Amino acid sequence: MAEVKVPELAESISEGTIAQWLKQPGETVEKGEYLLELETDKVNVEIISDYGGTLSELLAAEGDTVQVGQAIAVVSEDGTNEGSSSKVEVPVVEELKAEEVNSVPTAQRTIASPAARKLAREKGIDLSQVPAVDPLGRVRIQDVVAAKAPVQTSAQEPAPAKPAPAAQTEHDDRVEVVKMSRRRQTIAKRLVEVQHEAAMLTTFNEVDMTAVMDLRKRHKDAFVKQNDVKLGFMSFFTKAVIGALKKYPLLNAEINGNEILKKKFYDIGVAVSTDDGLVVPVVRDADRKSFAEIEQSISDLAVKARNNKLALADLSGGTFTITNGGTFGSLLSTPILNAPQVGILGMHKIQVRPVAIDNDNFENRPMMYLALSYDHRIVDGKEAVGFLVTVKALLEDPEQLLLQG
Repeated sequence: MAEVKVPELAESISEGTIAQWLKQPGETVEKGEYLLELETDKVNVEIISDYGGTLSELLAAEGDTVQVGQAIAVVSEDGTNEGSSSKVEVPVVEELKAEEVNSVPTAQRTIASPAARKLAREKGIDLSQVPAVDPLGRVRIQDVVAAKAPVQTSAQEPAPAKPAPAAQTEHDDRVEVVKMSRRRQTIAKRLVEVQHEAAMLTTFNEVDMTAVMDLRKRHKDAFVKQNDVKLGFMSFFTKAVIGALKKYPLLNAEINGNEILKKKFYDIGVAVSTDDGLVVPVVRDADRKSFAEIEQSISDLAVKARNNKLALADLSGGTFTITNGGTFGSLLSTPILNAPQVGILGMHKIQVRPVAIDNDNFENRPMMYLALSYDHRIVDGKEAVGFLVTVKALLEDPEQLLLQG
């Protein structure tokens, strides 16, 4: 018999939540086979078994928070359940005489896994009333999941009523209570922390996207044919941001106590929306990448993010972030810093509107509002405005971006 334990994940992660068991008790497990999906603050991680045999017991249920190093399952390496608690408990019960059995309280007579007992307590279910699929009579967690909580009758003493919010006192059946995922809880916590700790300000500008759109139109077919990836807007914005960061390095820095860490590398985070919330995978050494390499990196990371396949390494160490609310139709917004970074650029919807060309002429141009949120503790308004003006200038003359690589 061998215990499956939560492995070391990353230096900053000490616990996780069991999102899904991929194997159930009684099923055969191969060494190296995936056992469960663990949800951490940053990513979902699939945990493998270091042993082959039979999955004897689950020591934690889906939704449980578990610590690194904690035993969460038992695998019988010889392919049987010998040595597990179920095999130890069953003979004990069978050897009891009838009068001894009757003298033992029901809760003690029922054989059940710890996870099943925990879930039964939470649901208010009497384990002795739960039908067990196990031929030996052991109640498993799946049996409890399938069982229904007892319906309270008039003869039973009603439980003390919990005070309900005023808005729900008469319409509780119209309110769906959904537990926040671990990632959503972490996102909420960190966003509030940023608001409390950083002196965050936002400055705005607008960029005429005519030149970028014309360039893309002229080269998109050849670009796809040569690089097997589409030429999108993100590579232009990434290149423009890097050019501005080199000119205004404090926006590529980090506050560490009373020190400022100026970073001379450019790992650009690109915000990606998933069903579980916003994640920010990082394009490493983006200044050394070509347009095609940047587009390919962003595409690969986005696919991994939406399939919950991001590794912890994909999310750590970014120096600056770009977020594109325009994909959802946002015309203008204020992005929140991705701590410990001190700058984030918000892109928005491209909208055709009249623009004054000179004192006498107007033209309809594809315009986009840009928003730069920054930490005023180390970035002054002059630098922030200068950064955004530089991004604007580079995008309105994109040949400069092609010349710089």
